[in-house]
Amino acid sequence: MENKSAAPAKGVKTLYEWLEEIVIALSVVILIFTFLFRVVTVTGQSMEPNYVEGEKLIVTNLGHSIEQGSVVVITNVLNEPIIKRVIATEGQTVDIDYTTGVVYVDGEAVDETAFGVENGSTTRPYSSYEALVFPQTVPKGCVFVLGDNRRVSNDSRYADIGMVDVRHILGEAVFTLYPFDRFGTVS
Repeated sequence: MENKSAAPAKGVKTLYEWLEEIVIALSVVILIFTFLFRVVTVTGQSMEPNYVEGEKLIVTNLGHSIEQGSVVVITNVLNEPIIKRVIATEGQTVDIDYTTGVVYVDGEAVDETAFGVENGSTTRPYSSYEALVFPQTVPKGCVFVLGDNRRVSNDSRYADIGMVDVRHILGEAVFTLYPFDRFGTVS
């Protein structure tokens, strides 16, 4: 007589085994997106045309040093996270000539065309906000940031943001998820 209640054939997974694998996979994904990568949605127009409202970015602080030109997401400065470009790092001196719209770092004009920003586009801050007086030297552990769309960007030119403590940087933008026509690594 054959025993028909024998264990299932090899290669056939039980429901328990499937659930176990799904839970492990979800746990790994949650850990990765909690500690290594974050998905952030761009709000506002301050980084146009490089980053547009509603764009979904992956940011990370893993293995990335913040340097001039890095695009970072900053928290604990305004009511919501903001995305800006690093113009100067600690110890560097920033000056802005509002007559010509040129930004200087350590006495040299920054070639902002490399960032897709028109040279000479840095305007005086809105009159309703308190502005920093330039030149300014970036303190230790801080960075100076500007939005790519300077006409509407609330950034380090304003006293309410000023020099940004690097501990408030959530991470550097490394990949665009959405919209799909912009899908790929951030340049």
